[in-house]
This record gives sequence, C-alpha cells and structure tokens, in this order.
Amino acid sequence: MKRHLIGAIAAGLTVALGVSGCGKGSSSGGDDSDGKTIKFVAAIYDDNTKPFWDALIKDFEAKNSGYKVNLEMVDWTQMDAKVKTYVQTKQVPDILNYNAFSDFARDGLLYKASEVVSPATLSDFTPTFVEQAKFNGEQYTLPFISSARLMFYNKDLFQKAGITDPPKTWADIKADAQKIKKTGAIGYGLPLGPEEAQAEFFSWAMNDNGGWVDSSGKWAINQPANVDTLNFLKDLNKSGLTQPNPESTDRKTVFNQFAQGKIGMAIGGPFTKAGFITPANPNLNFGVTSLPVKNASSQPNTLGVMDVLDAFKKNDGKNKEAVKKFLDFFYQKDNVSRFLAKEGFLPTTKSAGDALSSDPYMKQFVDALPTSKFAPTSNPAWSAVAGAVKQSLGTSVADKDPKKVLDEIQQTAEKAS
Repeated sequence: MKRHLIGAIAAGLTVALGVSGCGKGSSSGGDDSDGKTIKFVAAIYDDNTKPFWDALIKDFEAKNSGYKVNLEMVDWTQMDAKVKTYVQTKQVPDILNYNAFSDFARDGLLYKASEVVSPATLSDFTPTFVEQAKFNGEQYTLPFISSARLMFYNKDLFQKAGITDPPKTWADIKADAQKIKKTGAIGYGLPLGPEEAQAEFFSWAMNDNGGWVDSSGKWAINQPANVDTLNFLKDLNKSGLTQPNPESTDRKTVFNQFAQGKIGMAIGGPFTKAGFITPANPNLNFGVTSLPVKNASSQPNTLGVMDVLDAFKKNDGKNKEAVKKFLDFFYQKDNVSRFLAKEGFLPTTKSAGDALSSDPYMKQFVDALPTSKFAPTSNPAWSAVAGAVKQSLGTSVADKDPKKVLDEIQQTAEKAS
C-alpha cells in the first residue's frame, strides 16, 4: 500500500490498501510445528516498519511465555512473487500482511476471522472495512491499515509557474504540468511501474466513469472509459509532462522527487507526509486536493485502499491458538495507534480512529475514506488481475496500444474467474 497502503499504500492495505519498502528485510528460522511458534511475513512500508514489529514481537514474547514469532520482512515490489511461491510450495506463513485474501479463502487456506481474534477485536473493526474483508458473505481476513488517495501539489512550484488554484480537472492537470515544465521541474509524477500501477490507474479511471467491473460486477477492464484514461496518461508522458519511463517507475521514486521539490503534482496518501516529505524536506510547501475529474461537472471520487492480515490454516489447526494470541495482542488500541502514528496510515478499527480527526492534515483523508471506491478484492480473480496490471499496464503509456494492453488484462480476468 504505502511503499505503499504506499500502498500500499498502497496500495495495497495494498488491502492493496499500500509505499514500497526501504531495504531487503530479514528473516529468522524456527520450528513452527510446535503450536507455539508462528511465522509472520510483514510488508515493508518504510524504514519504520521493521523496528515497530521487532519491538512489538519482543513485547509479545515477554508477556506470553513459550510463544515465539519468527518475522520475515518483504518489500512490496517482491511480495506478489513471494506469496505465489509460498502457496505453490505449500510453505505459507501463519500470518501474512498483504493486500488480497479472497483467492486464499476460496481455496480453503484461511481461518475465518472469528476463529483467530476475540469477539471484542472483531467488533472493533469499522463496518466499511468488514465488508471489504468478506468472501461469500463471511469475513475471512483482518483489516490492517487503510488509506485514501488525494492529489498533492507543490505550492512553491505553482507560484513560480503562475498557477493560482489547485487542479480540479484533467485539463487543469495538463495545463498546469505544461507551466511547471517551463520552470524546469516535472509536471506530474506518474508511477505505473510493477509496484502499485493498479492504484494509480484506478485513481484516474474512476474519475472518468471507468473502473474494474461494470454495474453487475462483471469484469470490464477494457471498457472505453479505461482506454480513454490510458490515452490521457499516455499523452502526458509523450508530451514530456511526466518523469521519464513511467512504465518502470514506482511510487517511492515519485514521492522522493516530490519531497525534493522536483515534481509539481502526484497522487499520494496520508503516509506521503510522514514517510517521504517530513524525512526529506519537512519545510516543503505543499497542498492536498481532491483527485481531478475528466468532466468539470462530475463529483470527484477517491481511491480507498486496505491492507490486511491473512491467517493461514496450518498443521491441522495446531497454529490457531498462537495466531489468535498474537493478533489479539497487536489489535490492542495502543499497539495499533502506535503503528498508525509511525507509518501515517488510517485506522480500520474504531478504537484507534478517533484521535486522527483532530489533525487537519489527516482529517481530509479520514473524511474522504467513507465514500472511497475500492478495488474488487473480494473477487478471487483480483490477485491475478492486479498482478497482470502491475506487470503490463505501464507499457500502455510507453510503446504499446492502450486498448490491446487492457484487452490482455481482461482476458486474464476472465480466465481467472
């Protein structure tokens, strides 16, 4: 999700919804067949992620004698391939921090949420995210973190370029990007590389009445509105208004350049400030506004992203007690709140959410979340679709025909359904 929720944050949480991690991560061994030792695969959101989990696990083990958590950190750019290998080799972890779940639920690999957290924990999840966590009407995954996406813009570059108002339409984006380019900066940062291209694309497509499915829930990836969206983004690229090679650029690169004042506009999430702007350039003069719409008369839509914690059945259920102990421990209010504060994400639980609305920066994302549009993560084919999008969608703004690229992804969706 943030990387990514980005995306993350990406995405992703990603859920996703979820920024790509910094560093390669680490892993530790251990016998997970004793019923008290579990393996936890966690996504790297930024440099804060591993220290948080290391400290939490140390605290958990100190308060739960005999129980052990082996942590493996995985960068979001490597996560899909890793997960595919885990499943194919039947070496799934006990808990997986990811942005999808329904294909695992369909294949009988996951515990139901009610089996691995207490009733108190289960009832604390916000209803919006509970619905996103269901497969065939049953909750199978645990909402972890969430994010909403809005448009970030550099106020100093806007002033230098003679731009007085934040962009509201696609026409504004192009016109503003042209003016910013004349100042020597990059107009718009377009990350369509193999990290979270699906989130960037959907943020645009939903504001042209496009998206992944039609009103009946049938895959509609190659619909005219989506082709129109990619043609617009391709025009931005070919007009020299984006950074070079958007098809291979991930959000980390875009956010870092935005933080350094080199990019005028980019789509980001609440984590963009804490994860990128504050560490690199805390005095950056930036603003946040709604996502731009194709038609000025339309109301802007917001992308919602949720990353999740999947709990896998292992050793004939022998791991369930340990998994439940660890998940209930993490979902304590103070632990969740501490993670959100470090990473800059939005909560999926009621108990951790109240304080965020007192922060004006966070409030605009919190306010946008209830009406956000989400990817169809409850569809078991979504993992295959998202994978195809990450690998090939970016080529549509480089050297391939957008319609043909979308046709191929549509075929992937239909085959996986």
